[in-house]
Amino acid sequence: MGCRIAVFGTGYLGATHSACMAELGHEVVGVDVDTAKLATLAAGEAPFFEPGLNDVLKANVDAGRLRFTSSYEEAAEFADVHFIGVATPQKRGELAADLTYVDSVVTRLAPLLTRPAVIYGKSTVPVGSAARLSEMAQHLAPIGDAVELAWNPEFLREGFAVHDTLHPDRIVLGIDLERRGRAEEVARELYRDIVGEGVPFLVTDRETAELVKTAANAFLATKISFINAMAEVCEAAGADVSELADAIGYDARIGRRFLNAGIGFGGGCLPKDIRAFMARAGELGANQALTFLREVDSINMRGRTRMMEMTREVAGGSLIGTRVAVLGAAFKPDSDDIRDSPALNIAGQIQLQGASVTVFDPKAINNSRTLFPTLNYASDVRDACDGADVTLVLTEWEEFQRLEPAYLDPIVRCQRIIDGRNCLDQAKWRNAGWTYRGVGRR
Repeated sequence: MGCRIAVFGTGYLGATHSACMAELGHEVVGVDVDTAKLATLAAGEAPFFEPGLNDVLKANVDAGRLRFTSSYEEAAEFADVHFIGVATPQKRGELAADLTYVDSVVTRLAPLLTRPAVIYGKSTVPVGSAARLSEMAQHLAPIGDAVELAWNPEFLREGFAVHDTLHPDRIVLGIDLERRGRAEEVARELYRDIVGEGVPFLVTDRETAELVKTAANAFLATKISFINAMAEVCEAAGADVSELADAIGYDARIGRRFLNAGIGFGGGCLPKDIRAFMARAGELGANQALTFLREVDSINMRGRTRMMEMTREVAGGSLIGTRVAVLGAAFKPDSDDIRDSPALNIAGQIQLQGASVTVFDPKAINNSRTLFPTLNYASDVRDACDGADVTLVLTEWEEFQRLEPAYLDPIVRCQRIIDGRNCLDQAKWRNAGWTYRGVGRR
C-alpha cells in the first residue's frame, strides 16, 4: 500500500517528483498557485520539456494516482507526507538565495496540520534552513512537535530527471539526530523499491544533507571552470584542450566527466547555487573557505565574453553588419531551460556589437523569445543559417552535432563555424573548406 503524498511546487523539480512518486505506487497531489500550470499537468502534460516526463505524468493521472490542486487545505487533509519542491532563486541584487517560496509553503501548510506529519525539503537551500523551518513549522502547527521536518535533497540532471528520480545514484536524508522520529522510517517506505535496487540510503543530520547538494554543485562548477581555464592556456600555448582532457581524464582521481571545455555552465542551479553558497559561508564566518568560488564564477562568465570576441575576430574584426547564426538557446541539450543560458547571453552580446543574430533551438525558442524578444528566431537550421557570415554552435544538441558541411554550403554566405561546445568533428569541417574554431582547440 502506497503513501499519501503532497508535493508543493510543480515546476521542474516538483512536477518530476510528483510524477515519479506516483510511478512508485504512491497517491500524490501536486500543489501550486499557478492554475494554468495545474490545468496543463492535470491533462498529463508538463509545462516544460523533459524527455519521458509526459509519459509518466499521463500514465499516473490516468491511473488515478496523481492529481493537482491549488488548495493547501485539500493537500493537508489528504496527505501525511509533504515535499517542498519550490524554487530558491538568487535574491535581486545579492548573491544569497531567496527563500520566500520555501517559507511560504511552511507558513501556509503548518497551521493546517492536525495529525502527525512529516515534511521533506527537496529545494536547494542554504545550510541551516531546515532547522529554522522546523522550528517555524512546530510553532505554527496545531500538533506542535508531532510535525517533523527533514531534508531530502534532489540530484536531478535536466534531460535525465525521470531516470535520476527513479534510479538515483544515492538517496540522502537529513534528520534531527537529537530527536529521531518517523522521518527515516517513512522515507525508507517511500523509497522502498529504489533502495531495494541497491541504491545507497545515507542518513545524516539536516545540515550535512543541505550541504551535500550545494557542495556537489560547487565541485561540478569548479571542474567545468578548471577545464575552461586550461582552454585559455591551451589557446595561448598552441595546445589542444580536448586532448589534454582525455589525457588527464584517464587518472582515476580526476575522471573525464565534466571536463569538456566550452562556453561554460548555466541553468537554474549551478550559477545561483555557488553564489548562495558563498553568501551563506560569509554569514557563518567561513567566507575564506569559499573565496575560490568567486574565481570559478568569474572564469565561467568570462567564457561568454571570450566567445563574443572570438566571433568578432572570425568575422574580420568587427561585427557591425555581420549576419550571425546561433544554433542553440537552451543552457544544455534535451531541455527548453534558458535560465542563465550562456548561448542566449552570447547571442545578446553579439547583437549589441552590431550584428544581426538569428537563433534556432529545437525546444527553447518560445522561452527564448519571451526573454530576448529583440533577437531574430528561426524555425530550423536552414532558416537560421541563411546568408550567415558566421555560424555558432552553442548548445550541443545531437541535431547540430550531425550537421554536414555540404548541407550548409549553399545556405551560408561564408564558411565559418565556431564550435562553442567542442562537439563537432573539426577535421571534417576543415577538410570541407570551412574556417573552424573551437574552445582551446589547436
